[in-house]
Amino acid sequence: MVFKIFYQETKIRNPKRETTHSMYLDSDSESEARVLVETNTTHNIEFIEALSPAALEYEQQDPAFKLTKF
Repeated sequence: MVFKIFYQETKIRNPKRETTHSMYLDSDSESEARVLVETNTTHNIEFIEALSPAALEYEQQDPAFKLTKF
């Protein structure tokens, strides 16, 4: 399943909507996706969303769409 992960680049600053980024990760579960991001980055995870097939299809229309590999 593909998850959309909303994050801040650093854990030092308070989250601000204007500086929220997102990445896409293929994982078996939300908890596994969280562990992968936490162990491989210094990002502050705000929210993890499981994408339905329709939502994934919509996100893939964005030219910047890219699955993150760890």
